[in-house]
Amino acid sequence: MRRFAVAALLTIVGGAFALEATAAPPNVVMIISDDQSWTDYSFMKHPEIETPHIDRLASQSLTFTRGYVPDSLCRPSLATMISGLFPHQHGIVGNDPPPPPGLKKGRRGWRNHPDYLKIRNQYIEHIDRAPALPRMLRELGYVSHQSGKWWEGNFSRGGFTHGMTHGDRTKGGRHGDLGLTIGRQGMQPLFKFMDEARAAEKPFFVWYAPFMPHTPHTPPKRILDKYREKTDSLPIAKYWAMCEWFDETVGELTGYLDKNGLAQNTIVLYVCDNGWINQRNASRYAPRSKRSQYEGGVRTPIMVRWMGRVAPKFDRQTVVSSIDLAPTILRAAGLKPTAAMQGVDLLDAQALAKRKVLFGEILEHDIQHMTDPVASLRFRWAIEGKWKLIVPHAGRVPDGEVELFDLEADPHEKRNLAPDHGERVERMTTLIDDWWNVSS
Repeated sequence: MRRFAVAALLTIVGGAFALEATAAPPNVVMIISDDQSWTDYSFMKHPEIETPHIDRLASQSLTFTRGYVPDSLCRPSLATMISGLFPHQHGIVGNDPPPPPGLKKGRRGWRNHPDYLKIRNQYIEHIDRAPALPRMLRELGYVSHQSGKWWEGNFSRGGFTHGMTHGDRTKGGRHGDLGLTIGRQGMQPLFKFMDEARAAEKPFFVWYAPFMPHTPHTPPKRILDKYREKTDSLPIAKYWAMCEWFDETVGELTGYLDKNGLAQNTIVLYVCDNGWINQRNASRYAPRSKRSQYEGGVRTPIMVRWMGRVAPKFDRQTVVSSIDLAPTILRAAGLKPTAAMQGVDLLDAQALAKRKVLFGEILEHDIQHMTDPVASLRFRWAIEGKWKLIVPHAGRVPDGEVELFDLEADPHEKRNLAPDHGERVERMTTLIDDWWNVSS
């Protein structure tokens, strides 16, 4: 019989209770949206997008509407979720490494050149050196499944026991390959895995990171037709329809858990890898969204559902981060986060209250150096209460402007208050420097 006990005290919605020992550790399901704005859910008051299944999940969860990812680019962001480390700590600071000397970027077929494939494979070694949730949970007998977005080679490189991504660069492996069919072509691989885990009486960890609502925006006609009536922009209608299509898959996944009696002993976590604002005339992201240092790039709702264990609540004040996901999962499973993890257990209200500042970093899309994160650094940012400071890095943005925003009065960051608050800018810059120096 599996052994498991949790002694941690969880403080939820102003009250406190201790988890009782249970016969098995909780299952864990991570749901990761891909390229979706923090505003683009009906529970976040979007006027057109309908997300009934995510709305239901939010109503059953401890839901933080002021959630963030440290970097607004998928690969570094996903690596943070699996490792609990900031990008400059785990070293995965962009999507694609630089080509070798003599190989011109943009040349036809350059991505599949043997010299470049060697560098791409070498860069994947970062995930081997970083902590990874599947590897750590395996100590307690977990089996784990990868589906959807995954940049770090074969699923086994992250410690997954099962998965969909082969990661072979010579066979189209870059950021998920076969794993990218999940959601768009059904959910059966996940259901099969969970069926097998249940039959073997094994606790399981599920990484559901579908290529949704990410481009290509190819929603079913039945959904697209509905949104064509809501806007005269076809690209926007397609994006809105993709959000609802993704929502349907979330309903299938949570429905499986509920119908099979797994809801009570399964932690479901929700987050988005980075933001998105669709251009009006093309299926591309607009400025101040993906890859940017602004709310449209780094903000996301973050949810934790644990039926019967965590009281549902909408927390619209507390600022949290995707770096908190790994510590939350590990502590719920009875494991300690590593010393390098700076995140906070989202189920520990006292720990959350003690954190006064949240930090992040924005890096280049293309990796500038194989081992030096600073070479790719564009901005560092911090949020303290209602204040957000953005500091450009001279190495990549020599003419950048320091920006300070009052997010309470100006949630879409239209007015830079830095010139009027020099003392606050100086103090928060020192906090950013101290954080960076300690964590580097």
